[in-house]
Amino acid sequence: MLLPALSGAFGDRPDAIQIADQTASREAVLGAATATADRIAGLDAVAVWATASMETLVGVVAGLIAGVPVVPVPPDAGPAERDHVLRDSGAALLLVAPREAAAPALHGLPVPVAPINLAARSSTSYPEPPAEQTALILYTSGTTGAPKGALIPHGAIAADLDALADAWAWTPDDLLVHGLPLFHVHGLVLGALGPLRLGSRLRHTGRPTPEAYAAAGGTLYFGVPTVWSRVCAVPPAAQALSSARLLVSGSAPLPVPVFELLRELTGQRPVERYGMTETLITISTRADGERRPGYVGLPLAGVETRLVGDDGTAVPADGESPGELQVRGPVLFRGYRNAAEANERAFTPDGWFRTGDIATVGPDGWHRIVGRASTDLIKSGGYRIGAGEVENALLAHPAVREAAVIGAPHPDLGQQVVAYVVAESVTEAQLIDFVASRIAVHKRPRRVHLMERLPRNAMGKVQKKLLPSG
Repeated sequence: MLLPALSGAFGDRPDAIQIADQTASREAVLGAATATADRIAGLDAVAVWATASMETLVGVVAGLIAGVPVVPVPPDAGPAERDHVLRDSGAALLLVAPREAAAPALHGLPVPVAPINLAARSSTSYPEPPAEQTALILYTSGTTGAPKGALIPHGAIAADLDALADAWAWTPDDLLVHGLPLFHVHGLVLGALGPLRLGSRLRHTGRPTPEAYAAAGGTLYFGVPTVWSRVCAVPPAAQALSSARLLVSGSAPLPVPVFELLRELTGQRPVERYGMTETLITISTRADGERRPGYVGLPLAGVETRLVGDDGTAVPADGESPGELQVRGPVLFRGYRNAAEANERAFTPDGWFRTGDIATVGPDGWHRIVGRASTDLIKSGGYRIGAGEVENALLAHPAVREAAVIGAPHPDLGQQVVAYVVAESVTEAQLIDFVASRIAVHKRPRRVHLMERLPRNAMGKVQKKLLPSG
C-alpha cells in the first residue's frame, strides 16, 4: 500500500493533518478522497489546482486511490503554461476547491472544472495500483521548449519515501512542518504524501514565514534556501526551532553562510539533499551522520551514482574533478509524456539517467553539486570552473547577501566568469580580489554586476537565464 497511514496503520487523531487553516483526521481525508475517486475512476488523467489547501491533498489522494494519474497544476501558472499542461497531460477534469471555482485564472480552460467536496464520504474499495503505474505527471521546464510531463510511478514514490525514512529517521512520532508549494516533489511528494506513508503528523503553514515556522512546534522542518535565509533574518524565530529534531533544506543549494547561521541560531546543522523531478530524492546527508556545508551527502539506499566527462569517460572520485552526475535506481521516473526524443536523450544506452547537473564526488563518496551543465560549468582558458564554488566564495564576504555566477562568451578565454551580486558598501574590484584570495585565481570573476535582487522562481532557485546580459 502506498499510503498506509490512511488505513489506520499508525492510529489517527482529529488534527493529524493541518493545511493553512484547515484541519482533518486521516480518516476524513480517506473518506473524502474515496468519494472523489468514485467521480474520477476510469479517466486517463485528472488535474488538481494545487493550492495550499486540504482540497489539493484530497484530490491527489483520490487519483492515487483510483489509479488515475494526477497532474498538479501550479496556481500561479500563466494561461499558456496552464493550458499546455492540461492538454499535454490528457487530463479530462480539473479538480478545485469550491472557493476557487470562479477564480479568473480558471476561465476559458480546455477541460471542465469540478469542485471537491470535503464533506463527501465513500467506502468503495479500490485495488492497489501496480508499482509501475503512473501516479503523478509532474511538469518540469527545461532550457528550451514547453514544460515536459515526467511520469512518476507509484513504486518510485514508495521507494523514495522509505529511503528517506531510513536516512532521516522519519517516524510516526514526528510532526512535519513546512509551507512549500503542493505541486513540486519537495512540497507534494515529500511534504504531503510522506506523512501519509510514514505516519507522521503534518502542519502545512500556508506560507513559509519565519513566524509560522516558529509557532508550529515541529520535530521535522522542510524548507528551501530562501525560507531558511528568511528564518535566519528573524533570530527569535530561528531560535524557536532549536527543539526540532531535523531541519531539511533542498530544491536549490543552501549557501554556506546560511548553513552556518542556522547552526549558530538553532544549535544544529541542517540536512541537505539532492533530487530532481525526474528522480525524486537520490542523495542526502543523514540524521545520524556528518553534515558538511556545501555538500549533499551520500546516495540513498538503492540509488547508484556516477560522474561522466564530456567525452563519456568516467570522472575520478577525487573530490575535485567535476563531471555530469548520472543516477539509476528504483526512484526514477518512467520517461516524459509525448516526448520520445527527450526520453532518448535523457537516458544512456546502459540505463543511467543524465541529470544535466555537474558534481564532484570525494573518495569517501560525498557528493557536492556544482550546478547545471548548461549554465554552471564554465570553461575558461582551458579550466573547468564550477559556478557554485565561486558563488560560495562571494557569499563568504560579509557584505554579500545573494550571488549568481555564469560563464559569458569571451574572445580569448572562451568563457569568462561573470558574477551578479546583491551587496552593500562594496565595489566590484573588492569582490574580485576577495574571491581570488579564497579560491584559485583563475576562478575569480572577471566582471561583477551589483544588483538590487536576483530573479528567482517559486522554489527559490535563481533563474540565471533571466539575468541581464553584458
